[in-house]
Amino acid sequence: MIMLYTITLKNCAFFARHGLFESEENLGQRFFVDIVLNVEASTALTQDDESDVVDYGAVYASVTRIVTSERFRLIEALAWRIGSVLCEEFAAVRHARITVRKPSVPIEGVLDYAEVTVDHDAE
Repeated sequence: MIMLYTITLKNCAFFARHGLFESEENLGQRFFVDIVLNVEASTALTQDDESDVVDYGAVYASVTRIVTSERFRLIEALAWRIGSVLCEEFAAVRHARITVRKPSVPIEGVLDYAEVTVDHDAE
């Protein structure tokens, strides 16, 4: 039986230039990302061993690299890319749930943000 535990990084904030419109690329805006990782249990749980864990700092660094150096027209594609990379880069990650929030949505209406959640399973 495989035992899993969950790592969550909430409301990670980034400045980036994603969106469909040229103005979004030119001006940029803030994006917020929630990362929920289902991780295969290791000696971290039973022996308090930090050498066998998914490094939260490394996860954050990977997400930062994706959000700030790649350009996406759709936040759906951004969320998928983050989940895909995290499942690939961290062998213990079995499932990633990525939520991307975009506060400055270029639509008529009053709202706090648009949000997309994508689930990605490790292969």
